[in-house]
Amino acid sequence: MVYAVIDTNVIVASLLTKHHDSATARVMDAVFSGMVIPLLNDEIVAEYRDVLHRKRLGLNPEKCDFIISLISDLGMTLDRISTDTTMTDEKDRVFYEIALAGLNMGTSKLVTGNIKHYPQVDFVVTPAQFCEIMNL
Repeated sequence: MVYAVIDTNVIVASLLTKHHDSATARVMDAVFSGMVIPLLNDEIVAEYRDVLHRKRLGLNPEKCDFIISLISDLGMTLDRISTDTTMTDEKDRVFYEIALAGLNMGTSKLVTGNIKHYPQVDFVVTPAQFCEIMNL
């Protein structure tokens, strides 16, 4: 089983893309098909809700609620593993620390479009890298 923390920017990009074969769309398809189990906690779900409902994105609120609900239902809730690793943006810490917790279960990745916001470690990958790893 492959577990992955899906950064909010990946979900947003998948919803905004006009290309259904984009890396972000393929990542989300893998989540929705059950190939990938999303790792999350209440803070991550709250960020999904906050960001996806921002008016400037112009996303359909009902569709966003459905997607968040689906990710929550398909996902596995974990407790963070606290780390003193330096983060470019402290709001990203929760994603990193949940990914660390996922490593205890085997294969776990943090999939993000903002790879520079995280430490350079092998489990933090871009959507394109994740697609390559998963043969999506």
